[in-house]
Amino acid sequence: MTTGLPFAGNGLVHGVFMGLGIAAALVFYAFEKRRRGLSDPRLWTLAGFALAFGAIGSRITWDPTRPVSPVEWWVDGDRSILAGLVGAWLGVHLGKRLIGYRISTGDLFAPSVALAMSIGRIGCLLTELPGTPTGGNWGFVLTPDQAAMFGAQAGVGLHPSFVYEIAFHAVAFTLMLRFRDRARRSGDLFVCYVAAYALFRFGVEFVRGNDELWLGMSRPQWFLLAMLPLLAWRVWKVFASPRRTPERQAA
Repeated sequence: MTTGLPFAGNGLVHGVFMGLGIAAALVFYAFEKRRRGLSDPRLWTLAGFALAFGAIGSRITWDPTRPVSPVEWWVDGDRSILAGLVGAWLGVHLGKRLIGYRISTGDLFAPSVALAMSIGRIGCLLTELPGTPTGGNWGFVLTPDQAAMFGAQAGVGLHPSFVYEIAFHAVAFTLMLRFRDRARRSGDLFVCYVAAYALFRFGVEFVRGNDELWLGMSRPQWFLLAMLPLLAWRVWKVFASPRRTPERQAA
């Protein structure tokens, strides 16, 4: 059982790990570009679109009723990882249209995203509410001051939900490294990763401690339910479509 969070509510520590995650992702992105023999400079433009729109998308959880300025909202406001991923995906597609890049980039981005998430979530682990009570004598235990900060219980074990998520993304990154050259079609790696994360995130939300929106489920869970038809269709295409020949993949 771990007592207390070393940096509870510390936005600087949270931001440092987010920055480290992004930096690691960009380094791996550069490495993977080189490994795949991709030298088109427009790929860096697409990475810029992904970062910019991901940052903007993560802020759509802003509550306009809160008495804060736009600057305070941007620096210290709530963030949504799921909305950030959607924003990054839209940013890449917009960037492709603007610069005329037509080749799939999903398999290039997927491992980088998983790496960034596994590192960035360490900041969440050190600074945010760990999760709901475990019901046992294990988990993170908040001090009275930290419990008051998060509106949670003190002195009871809480699920280390961010540890679960760090482990998921680390395993996903490892698997993608191993199987990145075996995808049936270009882009399938990204689809499978996002679908797997959606299922994992829906389940882990039950122990995350986020506010319930309706029928015992949180806002992220309802968002994922809304996205389920699209994800199911994309995963079906991955496994139902015939495997492309190397010549067609390179076309």
